[in-house]
Amino acid sequence: MTSHRERVLEAAVDLLGTGGLRALTHTRVDERAGLPKGSTSNYFRTRAALVAGVSDWIVAQELASLRPAMAPRSPDELVFGLCALLDVITITNRKLTTARLVLFMEASHDAGLRAVLQRGRDALVGGVVSALAAMGASDPDAAARTLAACMEGLVLHRIARHDFSDPRPILETVIAGIFRPPAERQ
Repeated sequence: MTSHRERVLEAAVDLLGTGGLRALTHTRVDERAGLPKGSTSNYFRTRAALVAGVSDWIVAQELASLRPAMAPRSPDELVFGLCALLDVITITNRKLTTARLVLFMEASHDAGLRAVLQRGRDALVGGVVSALAAMGASDPDAAARTLAACMEGLVLHRIARHDFSDPRPILETVIAGIFRPPAERQ
């Protein structure tokens, strides 16, 4: 059974993903969640607290989606996993991802939200660093940041431009560079 807090967060994501940041109000979240007026305020007293709570919840949902893709044994498995992850993020979880992108734009002028989103990105990149290190990448940290930037671009193109072209050639190129010996990169 879904708790009231989870219903609030799911409704908030739905509002962000379909109506943007202006749609996110305590009253609208209560209505969308089918809860009595004031329920959202019980969990998130201020708008800033609601936005931060939604951001944290989105990261938790995305981390759950990321885990299956981050146990590859080879670069080919990594490409396959990332392509599957991209489909989950942009098709299955489209509203959630759209909500995250709305929050990214808000973070451009909100330092508190930027910090919340950075914590989430650090957690996501940390999982990628571990996977790349286990596969023998020479600089797993830089490689993970590069791969994260690439995935963010692919996600943005899919959500904003509805560009569902095959990401495999792009990811294969980036991942080949990650595992190329340093002497061959120059």
